[in-house]
Amino acid sequence: MPGTETLTKTVETPSGKGAGDENFPVGSWLLPAALRPHVMAFYDFVRAADDIADHADLSSDEKLSRLEIFERALLGDQTALSGLPKADRLRKSLAATGVSDRHARDLLKAFRQDVTKTRYDDWQDLLAYCALSASPVGRYLLDLHGESPKLYECSDPLCNALQVLNHLQDCRDDYLNLNRVYLPLDRFRAAGIDVTTLNDSAASTAMRSVLDHALDGCDELLGRSAPLAHNMTSRRLAAETAVIQSIAEALSKRLRAQDPLASRVQLSKPQSFLAAMIGVSRIRWLRRGKSAAASDRREDVTP
Repeated sequence: MPGTETLTKTVETPSGKGAGDENFPVGSWLLPAALRPHVMAFYDFVRAADDIADHADLSSDEKLSRLEIFERALLGDQTALSGLPKADRLRKSLAATGVSDRHARDLLKAFRQDVTKTRYDDWQDLLAYCALSASPVGRYLLDLHGESPKLYECSDPLCNALQVLNHLQDCRDDYLNLNRVYLPLDRFRAAGIDVTTLNDSAASTAMRSVLDHALDGCDELLGRSAPLAHNMTSRRLAAETAVIQSIAEALSKRLRAQDPLASRVQLSKPQSFLAAMIGVSRIRWLRRGKSAAASDRREDVTP
């Protein structure tokens, strides 16, 4: 049997992308210190699996095979575990915190879908994908912090909006490099164009209508997620959630004002900082006067 390092290199295909490269905070200092290692165990597992699905040079069969090994390792297969320390770390983290492996497994389903499905018929079809590729992240964080599953109805829209915003940023690269289109095909047809328009160096009026329709959907999702932070028990998770909500709203506005086909649209560090401060100020205002006794009972306790 090959050594652990060899098997890890064989299965994993690291892109070099890490938590610091994401649009939104991942396991930031706002979260309880005791829970941050668990958040990073979840992120590292998901990042490694996502890199496999997005690898430009692997065949579809090879990607699916490697993702299957990841799931076997997560479920405790000793042969797979011996070469996948990230899966082993998450498996142990889930056991320690009592969080279900369902969320990680749903994300693996999404990565498999990335390999086998490259087009989405309409907005609802795209949201069905987001239910696997995005919603589980918010659900994991809520479960980890001991929040009520009732909050899924607000966290799902936030996570789904974040997913679509990311796809809008990368829409041209996704098409050119992976032949994936995460924009509804019916909107292309309504605009009288097809997906090859994504190859253009600038968005036409017709393509702009496709982008703006997706942003309309994102804004509707962000409206539904707005109460999320206010209804959390954990003050720290509420603060991070408010920051993410604010950054997402700012990014949506910037994507309306700029052209993601011409260049990657993103917030500068000062713009992200300003949006984060707006988010923090909102949550302070919303939660003013609430008893500190209502804070998360797990925030300073290692699971």
